Amino acid sequence: MTPVQPAGALTPEEARHLQENLREPVRPGLSEAELDAVERRFGFRFAADHRTFLSAGVPIGDRWPDWRCGNPDQLRKRLAWPVDGVLYDVEHNGFWLPDWGTRPVGPEDAVREARRRLADVPQLVPVCGHRYLPGLPDTTGYPVLSVYQTDIIVYGSDLRDYLHREFATGGISTAPPDGPRYIPFWSRFID
Repeated sequence: MTPVQPAGALTPEEARHLQENLREPVRPGLSEAELDAVERRFGFRFAADHRTFLSAGVPIGDRWPDWRCGNPDQLRKRLAWPVDGVLYDVEHNGFWLPDWGTRPVGPEDAVREARRRLADVPQLVPVCGHRYLPGLPDTTGYPVLSVYQTDIIVYGSDLRDYLHREFATGGISTAPPDGPRYIPFWSRFID
């Protein structure tokens, strides 16, 4: 697969500048070896812009995942949050996608089938709070999503736009004229 690198990938200098607007302190950035170790340990990949952001500095505070010193169980829970939210809606709110076929009658069977279907969707990686960026390696320009069960909205057309909107005063939107990039599975909730 050829890496997707739209114009305007986040630079280390820009990431440091954006981190100056955060409300929380920022620790020194993660090295490439540390980023690789996090990916191996937790079984996902950071998008290129997310790697650039975290190599420039690691924000600390309750809302930010601490990939260097954080509690591994809490980090796993944050990584599981998006899929767990969909499964919650399957079990408790009758959520079911038509392309999944006929919904199993029992809630346990429905959750089991939904879990099987969700095993191959792109991993969403926490950025801050319940804001997530798809962990599609070697890519840039995917939207940051606010995820709460199947209530999913775009909070920024990309990481740069999200950081401007959430933390900078008077940030300039970098929203593409044709809308945010499509994320397999997850974009169906924001169409």
